[in-house]
Amino acid sequence: MMTLIVLGSSFLSYCLMAYSSNPLSVFGESTEKNKEFLKLQMIRELQLDVPPPLRFFLWLRGAVSGLWGQLDLGTTRTGYEVLDVIGRAIPITFRLVIASTILAIVIGITIGMVTAIRQYTRFDYSMTFISFLLFSIPVFWVAVLLKVYLAIEFNNFLMSPTIPIEAVIGFGVVAGGIISGIIGGTRKFYFSMLLGTSVFFSALLQLASVTGWFLNPGLGIAGVGILAIGFAVMIVQLSTGLANKRSLIAGMSTAAFVIACYYPFQLLLNKESGISTIFLLFSITITAACFIGYHVEKIDKRVNIRTAALTAFLSTLPIVLDRFMQEFNGYYNSDSVHGRPVPTLSQASDVLTETELSNFWFTGLDAIMHLILPTLALTLISFAGYVRYSRASLLEVLNMDYIRTARAKGLNERTVIMRHALRNAMLPLTTILVNDFAGVIGGAIITEQVFGWKGMGSVFKDALDMYDLNLFMGVFILGAVLTIMANLAADLLYGVVDPRIRIRK
Repeated sequence: MMTLIVLGSSFLSYCLMAYSSNPLSVFGESTEKNKEFLKLQMIRELQLDVPPPLRFFLWLRGAVSGLWGQLDLGTTRTGYEVLDVIGRAIPITFRLVIASTILAIVIGITIGMVTAIRQYTRFDYSMTFISFLLFSIPVFWVAVLLKVYLAIEFNNFLMSPTIPIEAVIGFGVVAGGIISGIIGGTRKFYFSMLLGTSVFFSALLQLASVTGWFLNPGLGIAGVGILAIGFAVMIVQLSTGLANKRSLIAGMSTAAFVIACYYPFQLLLNKESGISTIFLLFSITITAACFIGYHVEKIDKRVNIRTAALTAFLSTLPIVLDRFMQEFNGYYNSDSVHGRPVPTLSQASDVLTETELSNFWFTGLDAIMHLILPTLALTLISFAGYVRYSRASLLEVLNMDYIRTARAKGLNERTVIMRHALRNAMLPLTTILVNDFAGVIGGAIITEQVFGWKGMGSVFKDALDMYDLNLFMGVFILGAVLTIMANLAADLLYGVVDPRIRIRK
């Protein structure tokens, strides 16, 4: 069935594209003396004398030959191999869209679940308004606003990075409102939490402004330590609850180990290091975490190992982030940046010196700075849908009989949500998540155009603009295969998420 779907959809797409386009139209107003010769040459090269339904099978012959290792999708109108063009575009698109997709999924589902748990609260109303607002805003408008305020205005701000006191207070109130809304509680507790978190974030931002942190950013061992402890508390609370002392010891011990590794890891994270070094760091912390979780308790080792491993993974991320931040001052003052670190176009700087190119952290930071705006634009637009889907799914599950039974048995709310409701609420989201990952390769046409990226979205647009049938079909067939594979993966994941959905022998 999958094969028939791919063949049928590709046949229809090929014929529709062939009948709707007319490559010979370029000769309509041509005054060239050899116009007829050029016209006949194009007819011969593009096989325009063959009807599109028959021409499809000529193209299909090259595509099917990939089964025995001789895949041939033809050449583009400019003379390049379609496979080479797509091969260059896929890594660019993957780098652009995968980060925004993961962020949108994690943030969207998390906020959606919280709004469902705190239904009809201030936080629920606020997130509902924001999600509907972002869902209705066109991505190109969001992209332009980000270019103006987070690139042009922020680069101007870095020339004299001093934040006005009213902006400090406003940021603190907004951040405090978000944190207080997530935590919830009684009215008195909410306003106490709002006041405390607002003062904390305002003081933190004011300290960054006074110390010139924006030009010399970094987390240091203090920042890494605070984040590691916070991750440990969060993972333990979600996994077993803070009342489980053994799990709390496993999480906190792992956080302490990561904090103790901060300075030794700095010796490894030098200019000659690379991806392998980062992988080594994660391997060390996760292995140590598994060892800690295994020896904390003799009975429930699996839960403690999982808690410690997740804590180690999340706590190691700030160490890597801190190393990139340490490179910012040199990046800001380099000749290739000229004091404008947040770019508005292209996927990488093309004027880096040999010394800069040999520095893994410098080139990595350059790639990250080029990713910030397009990733943020795609995340803001995409996460709104996940908020609504996950909220509706969890609310439906929370109203089922087995959830009321679990509560009647005396289980605490954390156990009811995490062990019983959340897994079943993920079932309707499985298809959406898998298909979104398959759509990653399709690229983001509008976002790539606004930010000057040359990924799959731009390739697809070029194919349409130039009536390039081979290039169009190369992009289409890749997307079609990934889509049906994503649906197959979703069917298999249903059995993993819901044990009731299994194939009987």
